[in-house]
Amino acid sequence: MMQSVKTLSQALITRGTSSRRERVRILESQVTTKFVSLPRTILKSCVLSTKFDLNHRNKVAGRVEHMLGENDAVIIVDHGSRRQESNDMLHEFVAMFKARTGYQIVEPAHMELAEPSISDAFKLCVEKGATRVIVSPFFLFPGRHWLQDIPALVADASKYHSGISFVITAPLGLHELMVDVMNDRIKYCLSHVAGDADECSVCAGTGKCRLYQT
Repeated sequence: MMQSVKTLSQALITRGTSSRRERVRILESQVTTKFVSLPRTILKSCVLSTKFDLNHRNKVAGRVEHMLGENDAVIIVDHGSRRQESNDMLHEFVAMFKARTGYQIVEPAHMELAEPSISDAFKLCVEKGATRVIVSPFFLFPGRHWLQDIPALVADASKYHSGISFVITAPLGLHELMVDVMNDRIKYCLSHVAGDADECSVCAGTGKCRLYQT
C-alpha cells in the first residue's frame, strides 16, 4: 500500500519547469501505447497493487465488482474555475486516470465557468461510441451540486442522445485511500518546507507552501 501511495505521489508531483498543458499532452499520448516505458510500468504495478487491495475488500464485504465495457464512457466533472490553472488540473487528472485504468473513453467536464461543459463531454462520449455514460463528480463530499445541479445538467445533456443511459456516481467521500493521499500530501509539504523537495504541482509558482510564524 505504501509503495502504491509513493508511486501515486510521484505521478502527481511535478519537479520540472514544463507547463501543465504539456504534461497533459504527454500523459494523453501515453494512453495510445502499451505499458512499455518505465513510468508506465511503475503506474501499472501501482494499479495492480491498488486493484488487489480493493478486490480483497470487495470480497470481504461480499460485493460483486462490475467492470466497464467497451461501450462505456466516463466523464469526470468538477465545479470549474475562472483560474485556468485550476481547470488544467482536472485535464491532467483525467489523463492520468485514463492512462492508469486503460478505459478508452474518458472525458473531463466543468459544471460551470469553463469548457468543456457536461453537455459537450456527453456529446463527445456518444460520438466516440459510448452507449452508457458514467459521470463521476470530482468532489470530496455530497452537496447541492451532487444532489441537484449535476443530475439536472446530465439529464439535460442526455435529451439530445436517445438510447443512451447514464449513471452518476457518488463523490469521493470517506474512502479509506483518501487517508493515505492526505498523509502523503502532508509529508511532502513538510519536506518542501524543510528544503528537501520542490513545490508540488498544486503549489507550483505560488510560494504558499511555507512555514509561517507569528
